[in-house]
Amino acid sequence: MTEITDLAALRRAMAENAERPEGPARNARAEQLLAAAEGLNVPLAVIEALGHQLSVYNYSSEKDKMFVPFARLLRLWDERPGDFDAYETHSLHWVFKWMSAGMLDQPHIPLASVEKWLGEMERRYRLAGYSERAVRGAEFSVAAHIGDLARAERAYAAWLAADRDEMADCHACELYGQGLWQVERGRDAAALTAWRPVLEGEFSCAHEPHSVLAASLVPLLRLGRAEEARAHHLRGLRLVRPMESMRTAYAEHVEFCALSGNEARGLELLAERPAYFTDTGHPRSRLDFLAVVTLLTDRLTELGLGDEPVPGPAGRAWTARDLAAHARTEALALAERFDARNETPHVGDRTRARMARRPLVDRLPLGVRTPRTAPAAPSAATSPSPAAETSLPALLAEAHRLADTLRPEAVDAWAAVARAADDGELAPVDRALIADHEAMSRGPEGAELFERAAELYAAAGDPGEALAARARGAYFRALRGEQDTALARVTGLSEEVRALYAAEATGVRQTASVLMSRARILMHRARTGAGPARDAEAAVREVPALVEGHGTPDEGDARLAARVAESWGMLAELAGAAGDRAGAAELLRRAVAEYVRAGVPWCAVEYEVQVAALAEEAGDRAEAERALRAALEHGGPYVEPAGQVQLHLRIAELTAERGEVAAAAEHALQATHWADQAGESGTSGAWARQQLGGYLLRQGRCAEAAEVLESALADLRADTHGDGAVVQARWWLGDCLEELGEHRAAAEQRLLAADIARHWPEQRDHATLAHLAADSLGSAGLVAEADRAYARAGELWRALGDTRLLVRSLRARAWLALREDSGTAVAEGLMAEAVEVCEEALEDAADSRALGGLTRELAQTHRQFGDLLAQAGGSGGVHFERAITLFDSLGPAGLHDRTAAQLAAAELATELGHPEEATARAHAVLAAYESADETDETVRTRRAAAARLLGTAE
Repeated sequence: MTEITDLAALRRAMAENAERPEGPARNARAEQLLAAAEGLNVPLAVIEALGHQLSVYNYSSEKDKMFVPFARLLRLWDERPGDFDAYETHSLHWVFKWMSAGMLDQPHIPLASVEKWLGEMERRYRLAGYSERAVRGAEFSVAAHIGDLARAERAYAAWLAADRDEMADCHACELYGQGLWQVERGRDAAALTAWRPVLEGEFSCAHEPHSVLAASLVPLLRLGRAEEARAHHLRGLRLVRPMESMRTAYAEHVEFCALSGNEARGLELLAERPAYFTDTGHPRSRLDFLAVVTLLTDRLTELGLGDEPVPGPAGRAWTARDLAAHARTEALALAERFDARNETPHVGDRTRARMARRPLVDRLPLGVRTPRTAPAAPSAATSPSPAAETSLPALLAEAHRLADTLRPEAVDAWAAVARAADDGELAPVDRALIADHEAMSRGPEGAELFERAAELYAAAGDPGEALAARARGAYFRALRGEQDTALARVTGLSEEVRALYAAEATGVRQTASVLMSRARILMHRARTGAGPARDAEAAVREVPALVEGHGTPDEGDARLAARVAESWGMLAELAGAAGDRAGAAELLRRAVAEYVRAGVPWCAVEYEVQVAALAEEAGDRAEAERALRAALEHGGPYVEPAGQVQLHLRIAELTAERGEVAAAAEHALQATHWADQAGESGTSGAWARQQLGGYLLRQGRCAEAAEVLESALADLRADTHGDGAVVQARWWLGDCLEELGEHRAAAEQRLLAADIARHWPEQRDHATLAHLAADSLGSAGLVAEADRAYARAGELWRALGDTRLLVRSLRARAWLALREDSGTAVAEGLMAEAVEVCEEALEDAADSRALGGLTRELAQTHRQFGDLLAQAGGSGGVHFERAITLFDSLGPAGLHDRTAAQLAAAELATELGHPEEATARAHAVLAAYESADETDETVRTRRAAAARLLGTAE
């Protein structure tokens, strides 16, 4: 530890400690600094060190320690108020508020002591001449905590009515408390209205919008505003993660996970903060945390996961059921202590109600990788009716209904019938349908089972359906490689069914089924090159000819309509193979229309996807997007999760191409959800998250984007997704972190991306990333590292022949050098090199566009050279003059830059004691804008600056 020898050194040390992360290490350092202050024999040093210690205790898990330094401060004030300067006098009165709240949060402190302290706060504020606003706010907190609603309402009204003064909490903190009261009174919408200025960034402080974002989560879910809740969770969690003192807000994020179907993410959050289970310095936030842990683990137990391991207090292994019991016991014991102190049941009632909350949505996709803890609830389209679970007649009726309407779940329905009945209980046709559907469920391996179905159909008196079952078996044989056998068999079956149909011994549906199986076999042969396409086409056309010759299929006969639709789809495939893309698309649309008309739109999904592919080939993005959206709509719950991923991702890309980034982000979000459902979190899920992060960044939602991109990078792999995807994700993440002010982390991501890109044949991305990393390193105060990164980027720009960016890297290095104590000469040399490089490029410029760009770059370089010399204590007048001349040569395009340079030169002239020059330059600026647009912000700013300079010169 650096020795503290005077007050200045103590203040520097306290400032450094204040910047450290919240926690025991910072608190211990504050204790050391107090000891050092006591050794200085300077009363103010002790006062400031006590104030620092009190502050770090307040913003940590050791809040219970802050009463001792405050009591000592108050005693010093009462004994020797003259030892306090104005700042420490203000601080002493300010932390009275912390004491009243802090006492309320400690159940061992009697309520009478809290009330007494409230009275003492009121007396001292009155003596100091402060408003009642802070006192009434503190009284409101006491009344609300113990459940005295009448007193709370009175104090709340008095709080808002009192004048705001220097003792009032900041606007952001006041609005946070006001919104909490609205939630307490059941007015969620009013709470969100109160919080809006904080959420929109109008008001903020060191702990806001952190707390407001967390507190808004459950109200938003209750109001059905799930998308906002998701955004607040991603944004807010990032803010509270590094802050030990925000256990209550952290608990609200865990609670949100428990109530939104994200239980697994809730467990991840528990694992991140094990100390929150046991830190006892702030009992009230510990109660909040334990109540939410109970809610989460009860939910897991309810889902049948009670025996699963979960993170909990250190020292033993926990299951969800064990942790639920432990957390409940601890929470209720704490609540009982508060209620005993308060002599009301209010805290216990609120705690039990919180632990008993029910989920508000089944599953809210967050965009970050989180495995499901339980299967999704069945959709209305797939859930069985209650009768189907207990009654064989009901099972049979449901199975027939599903089969007749071509529902995908018909296979499972007939399997349920088979499990529920003995052969003797079923008619032959039902046994035939069981065998038929079981054969279909087995794919090519079920070919022989179709023979059993055919025998049962024949026994039931349906020879046509028996032939259809045998034809299906032939098709399955073709799929497993027995093409010649299959064709011979289906040809014979076709002849038989035609004869039966001619004799009116079977119907059109059975006949069409046999003919369709033959068409499928011939199509399969054509695809594999085993047979000519013309044979396949002739066979396919027989199906619609038969059906339409019979008359338009009845809307209730989905199977006949489906045969016709499938025929158009096959013909579309043949047209596409022959190069007729337009004809293929038209036939596919015809197939889709047929399926939709028949009431089986889910069968049209594959064809809509094919329409989309053909539309994209033809450059018709609008038609492609329409078809993909239709595929999602038609498929409904029957599109497999992996298919949902691909559909949503492609729609997202097309939507983003036409500038609707918010809509694209929604589809990418859905893709992440379905990828997790499909078990593809590490493959298509990572890609979807990468895309989602990019879309969020484009909307300026940087905190959300950062969370999503960090989640994506946990799974993105160069060998799976390509190194371009990894580089892009790190690039975007770097942009997010830079915008969030996390400059060191931004530099790390940009350097990691640059390290991959340096192996690419084209080096522009490498150069750009190195340059961006240098920007971040400079913003982080890492001057030497930034200089090396700019030098690396500069060499790359030189090799690429990009003079403008080479010059910018040299200028950046010059400014970095100026930040070093002995860097003036180096800085001037680098700026001179930038001028030289730019001038040489200008001599070789081949076209007017290049000439204009380089002229502007040279002018900017001279302008910055002048600024640099001025800051170094020299005169940059020559460079300012050169910049003005160059900007002037650009005509109207250089006007604003020219006047900026004029004003900078005027400022320098004023500082050097040349008022005539300053006046002339200011007048030149005013003259330049004599007839300019009055609504132009730049014009108004320049005029105001010129007028100010004239006033100074005069």
